[in-house]
Amino acid sequence: MSLGVVDAVADTPTACEYFHIPFQSGSNSVLKAMGRGHTREKFLHIVDRVRQRLPDAAITADVIVGFPGETEQDFLDTLDIMEKVKFDTVNTAAYSPRPNTPAADWDNQLSEEVKQDRLHRINELVLQHATERRARMMDRVVEVLVEERNVKVPTQVMGRTTHGYIVYFDGDIDELRGELVNVKIDRCEKFYLAGKRTDEPVQ
Repeated sequence: MSLGVVDAVADTPTACEYFHIPFQSGSNSVLKAMGRGHTREKFLHIVDRVRQRLPDAAITADVIVGFPGETEQDFLDTLDIMEKVKFDTVNTAAYSPRPNTPAADWDNQLSEEVKQDRLHRINELVLQHATERRARMMDRVVEVLVEERNVKVPTQVMGRTTHGYIVYFDGDIDELRGELVNVKIDRCEKFYLAGKRTDEPVQ
């Protein structure tokens, strides 16, 4: 992602305040081994521009732990990126060899024990930050685009905010599907929000 994309979103009132910026690893040596075209410094520079232009924007990412040759310090560099950015959500995975890929034949494969330990540690941070990021929405009025019925509570509908957050609230899906509805948030969970319809303006 370029700085120009960030600026374009910031300058477009109808664009969602949501950026998915995969960083894969916080270690430059691992990124080089992966053949990625960026460094941790370039990634953080992009994040800084997002925070500067759109302070309330959501940022999500993808990360792989346990890539061949990844040291404990490399992994700690990844956790450092996590702490610096505090992502809204991160898709995580432990490296697994794929046929016909160069890394699958390398001799510096990590043990499953190490990979699973690192995956567990990073997932704990993902949950912590997801909870913190959604907690800031408590008592705010947000605009929600209604998508579907809540399959677990048929009297509720599910939609998303401009940040990509899932929101549940009472409503008729046949009436509200595709509509933009203002909702006052009164419950914040790790990966969703809940609230009530309101005539109050978006905050």
